[in-house]
Amino acid sequence: MAKTERLSGSKWTATAASILIQCAGGSSYAFSVYSSELKSSQGYDQSTLDTVSVFKDIGANVGVLSGILYSAVALDRRRIGGPWVVHVAGAIQCFVGYFFLWAAVTGLVETPPVAVVCLFMFLAAHAQTFFNTANVVTGVHNFSDYGGTIVGIMKGFLGLSSAILVQVYDTFCQGKPSTFILLLALLPTCVSILFMPWVRIYEAGRTAIDKKYLNIFSAFALLTAAYLMVLIILRNIFTFPSWASALTLTVLLLSLLVSPFGIAIKAQNLQPKKDLETLDDPLLENPEPALAASKSSSSENLTDHEDMNLLKAMSCADFWLLFIAMVCGMGSGLATINNMSQIGQSLGYTTVEINSLVSLWSIWNFLGRFGGGFISDYLLHNKGWARPLLMAATLATMAAGHIVIASGFSRNLYVGSILVGICYGSQWSLMPTITSEIFGIRHMGTIFNTIAVASPVGSYIFSVRVIGFIYDKEASGGNDDSCSGTRCFMLSFFIMASVAFLGFLVALALFFRTRRFYDSIVLRRLRHSSPR
Repeated sequence: MAKTERLSGSKWTATAASILIQCAGGSSYAFSVYSSELKSSQGYDQSTLDTVSVFKDIGANVGVLSGILYSAVALDRRRIGGPWVVHVAGAIQCFVGYFFLWAAVTGLVETPPVAVVCLFMFLAAHAQTFFNTANVVTGVHNFSDYGGTIVGIMKGFLGLSSAILVQVYDTFCQGKPSTFILLLALLPTCVSILFMPWVRIYEAGRTAIDKKYLNIFSAFALLTAAYLMVLIILRNIFTFPSWASALTLTVLLLSLLVSPFGIAIKAQNLQPKKDLETLDDPLLENPEPALAASKSSSSENLTDHEDMNLLKAMSCADFWLLFIAMVCGMGSGLATINNMSQIGQSLGYTTVEINSLVSLWSIWNFLGRFGGGFISDYLLHNKGWARPLLMAATLATMAAGHIVIASGFSRNLYVGSILVGICYGSQWSLMPTITSEIFGIRHMGTIFNTIAVASPVGSYIFSVRVIGFIYDKEASGGNDDSCSGTRCFMLSFFIMASVAFLGFLVALALFFRTRRFYDSIVLRRLRHSSPR
């Protein structure tokens, strides 16, 4: 019974529960599965469908309200609540949004105005930010020394969620996109409600086994991604019989249900009780003494950004450097995947090849999300390198990926999509972790969700004002408004390569601005909080 009580109140079970919620919470990435059904049932043209898609992107990326709610209910001990309140808010939005869309598509309600459909599409996608904020910020609180690793795990599983949901669709809803919409109303909602009681902030101190078992969670994430990648490739080559689809999905779901909690049980049972009692480090609960000592040994103009709120953060140059870097990185990366099918068609790729490229993007996205957090933790702990340096490196690599796509050489999309996909994904783990270190953990959810607005802003600029404009100009001489050959996208991707390189320069400036801050405060805090 004692072990059960320890398990039910453990940062390890919080991690396991968060992983499962993340696996079901990325439903906005599965829009392409049912978009055609939504278009035909409502009588939309492509422009109207794109408008609905824009509201989906806004909802999935503008999570400022989720951050404000988290700070209000989870971080003040005098208030009643916790991360579960954020999960409930997300579950309500998820169910209401997708249920209404399902009712509209199936004719259960009269054809609603486009504005109403946009509203409920926004709500359905906006739920994702609430699930994500509750899980990511709670994880950073529970494993503050390894913020990059835990953010990479959470963001990685969110990136895999679309591939997982598509496997569910292929098994149970094949040929029935409307049923899939109902599934999206029920599955993320039920999973969140079922597992949210475990997602809490725990006061247990750092122990010697933290990194070991976070690495085991990381290995499980990599195995899950590898399994999904094999399934995606096989499904694009062969037609699975129903029994094979059911078998592969059963293996996937059982591993997702059993493995995270199995790892959590083992970690909790191996964690000595004395560690829970004696390794609580007052430096993180009340960081001011440590930070004061750090500041006294540094120059007078070194600013302490610990626990800034959103308004204070926005008054800092570091905030805007991070925002501009994300417009360049997230915006150009999202524009790439949004136009992947059209790029493939213009270059003469087959339908099977295009489907494989689009499906495998979720894997490259995962590797970037996971790798960005894990590698940045390694470089910070072992080399003392500030995280913005890795961000700069990934943006430079992304620029190279855009150049590869622009070049048009044989199979360029395979190489380019891997480079851009991995580097795009890495921004989603690096940005929140850097935010927590520069501006503090207390208002992390609000600040990183505000910076994430850069993703739809950049995507709109590059998709509509760059790619769309140049494509239409190149296609204007044709009979069917279509374009073939490298000329269709070459200039667009050279422009985005230049923008990604600008992001590299901005991230490099952020690195030089924060290098002394990392040396004097972040690294010193890590040394103080290391278990002895």
